[in-house]
Amino acid sequence: MLIAGQIIIILLVLILPLSIHMIEKNLEVFLFLMGIISATISHFCGQEHVWSAHLIKEALTEPVKITLAVICAGFLFKRFRDRITAGITDFEQRIGPHFFAFFFIVLLGLLSSIITAIIAAIVLVEIINALQLDRKFETRLTIIACFAIGLGAVLTPIGEPLATIATAKLKGSPYHAGFFFLFKTLWSLVVPGVVAFGIIGAFLRSAQGFNNTLTKKETKEETTKEILLRAGRVYIFVMALIFLGTGFKPVIDLYIVPLGVKTLYWINTVSAVLDNATLTSAEISPKMKIEQIQFALMGLLIAGGMLVPGNIPNIIAASKLDIKSKEWAKFGVPVGFAFLIIYFILMYVFLLRQ
Repeated sequence: MLIAGQIIIILLVLILPLSIHMIEKNLEVFLFLMGIISATISHFCGQEHVWSAHLIKEALTEPVKITLAVICAGFLFKRFRDRITAGITDFEQRIGPHFFAFFFIVLLGLLSSIITAIIAAIVLVEIINALQLDRKFETRLTIIACFAIGLGAVLTPIGEPLATIATAKLKGSPYHAGFFFLFKTLWSLVVPGVVAFGIIGAFLRSAQGFNNTLTKKETKEETTKEILLRAGRVYIFVMALIFLGTGFKPVIDLYIVPLGVKTLYWINTVSAVLDNATLTSAEISPKMKIEQIQFALMGLLIAGGMLVPGNIPNIIAASKLDIKSKEWAKFGVPVGFAFLIIYFILMYVFLLRQ
């Protein structure tokens, strides 16, 4: 009953936003309801500890910092939008569209580990708005940049929750993980990936051609109501991920964690719809070899860019730029699987077979 119920939840989360417009428009509320149902199924299937005061407190407090960051950044960009837009367009004209696309994707990807993935996503939205791109290229460039942000944010514990939890889980013996542990462990895998996404973005941008937009967007100043509404949607989205992750955790503990590291890598594609921080909490252990840690984390990080619910930067960018779930999946899924295959082959050859 437990595993059947959770599988149904995952299938609903995967399929319904892509097929029902009303659910797609209210994705955060839908995920919130699915999270409540998921946690309830686990609670009444022998996991009585799932619904607890701790879970409710975590769900209410965990989204606060992220929500405040979204609000503050929203008002800052509202105040200085004209200057920011002028600076972005001027810089693009100076260095050319393809170099600019490469530059901002790589820069946001690497800086996201310092300024957080949330702030990087908000900056990305302003850059995309300033560029006045054709919708197809805008969508694809945004998805590529979100892949880079989600990947780069893991390099420090402050970049994203996954990194925070992984560092905490490994702070004891034998790794004694500190602030720079993930950087030293993953930089050789993450930095080339971020650069590769930058190259793809440069190709996409140059393929469109400079000042050759097919549609011209009429951008208007965002209202205070719109800023607060977006922040509220982010708050509900984070709550939804907490409930989903907690509800699915018993299944992860029973059926996923005992699997071999190569199998875990592919199973971790569920982070396209689940909170990868929860998966990290369940999977990562100081008993793992360093190669196993790298394998597990890279599977989570790459898969997180494939669908809108996979990462908080995705939901921010998709909501602000009105990118539909189908549009995201149509480009994000094949790109994600291509990178998953490439990384699997490279890590299997150079890490696991050493």
